[in-house]
Amino acid sequence: MTMLNIQSEANRCLQCKIPRCRTGCPISTPIPQAIALFKLGKLQEAAQMLFDNNPLSLVCAIVCDHDKQCEGHCVKGIKESPVEWGSIERFISDTYLERVQIEKAPSTGKSVAVIGSGPAGMSAAIELIRRGHEVTVFEAQSEIGGMVRYGIPEFRLPKSILDRYAKKMKAAGIRFRLHTAVGSSITIEDMLRDGYQAVLISSGLWRAQALRVPGETLPNVCYGIHYLASPKSFEIGNRLAVIGTGNTAIDVARTALHQGVSYVTLYARRAQSNADPKERELALLEGAEFKSQMQISRITKDGPMFKAVRLDEQGQIVEIEETEQLEPADFTIIAASQGPKSKLIHTTPGLEGNARGLLKVDENSRTTVEGVFGAGDVVYGGKTVVEAVADAKKAVQAIDEYLKTKE
Repeated sequence: MTMLNIQSEANRCLQCKIPRCRTGCPISTPIPQAIALFKLGKLQEAAQMLFDNNPLSLVCAIVCDHDKQCEGHCVKGIKESPVEWGSIERFISDTYLERVQIEKAPSTGKSVAVIGSGPAGMSAAIELIRRGHEVTVFEAQSEIGGMVRYGIPEFRLPKSILDRYAKKMKAAGIRFRLHTAVGSSITIEDMLRDGYQAVLISSGLWRAQALRVPGETLPNVCYGIHYLASPKSFEIGNRLAVIGTGNTAIDVARTALHQGVSYVTLYARRAQSNADPKERELALLEGAEFKSQMQISRITKDGPMFKAVRLDEQGQIVEIEETEQLEPADFTIIAASQGPKSKLIHTTPGLEGNARGLLKVDENSRTTVEGVFGAGDVVYGGKTVVEAVADAKKAVQAIDEYLKTKE
């Protein structure tokens, strides 16, 4: 969108006294105030306001499902199209990211370890350094960003944006230990021994969810999370079957099409999908095909086998037929869902998870181990980037209050 179009969108904002757009945002972005500053030409102030509220405002402006959140609640959308806040936010945050300040309180002398550098970990590290604490981020991969780097395709979110964040965070004094998977060589107990007064676990969901069907170990099968991390490592062939129709599955399908795969089909048991409708539409435009009411039964070297599913009027499964049907494919990618890895729970005495392996925390983000907190997907399962940021801010508040009791 051009600058002229962005100005036109800003002029459409009604400056509602009770802004529905803000209530629709999980992190309560001050949208009307930012638009008012934009219209006055105070872009630096607008960018600072957005960053102070949400350190990942630029990332969220790009990857948020605006139709479900801010734009979907815009009063203008009742009779016409909503104000395109995502485009306005992206312009402001992208233009001024390097110029916004991370204002730091005087040093508290307290040190906090953050495990994971995805949206929750990045946001928490910035919020903690602002409050005067020393912060070290432990990341298992070679670069920061977590799932937004390794799980979102380049054409959706340029990796250069995450590099800019890394540079800004380092300049603010945040330290990083890359290639360090906590729970392997070092443990949370080691961190507490070495002087970290608090630990935040924000390690995300990195364990691919298996289907537990025959054929899952064949060489022409992999999981969506692994494919997205390194698409060029896999020889897909000409025809790809994707199991799942959620956001990860659609990212897999679009990435494969961008890599030159000719035929991509996504399969699901039910008719509905929780994926971003815009991303689904783009996948269709780029050549992906969607097939519903199909239950995978096994995978063969020639492709996956399915059984037909019958649904009731509410979309619930009432019958699965016994007859199998082959869907020819050179390669099958399973993109059903992800869960957390269990290393941290297994290597930290007293740290508890629920039946899904997610971290148990109380209403103040505290885990079952004193001084250890949790935030993001590892706590509540896969949600959105903006929800992870909001949860991280809540956890930082709890950590800050905990550290004050230790003075």
